Amino acid sequence: MPKAEISWRRTTDEGVKLQVYAQHIGREWFFFRRERRFDRWQAVPEPPLEDWLALLEALRRLIARRRYQPDDEARLRRRIRERFPEADV
Repeated sequence: MPKAEISWRRTTDEGVKLQVYAQHIGREWFFFRRERRFDRWQAVPEPPLEDWLALLEALRRLIARRRYQPDDEARLRRRIRERFPEADV
């Protein structure tokens, strides 16, 4: 059962507006996206760094609201460093 879903909006380099959400199941994060409200959500097997950083920022806000633990932020930062070693997280 998923613990929570965190969603946000972003614009691609081509100017396409996307709705993105990440779902936390166990210790894994699964990303989904769609362009319009009534489009089907599509799984994103390799989310870009931009999505991971947006998730980290959203998670920090939710930690302040006590919906997540500070350990969750540390695990997510570790996960981002594993996938993107060049990123400054």
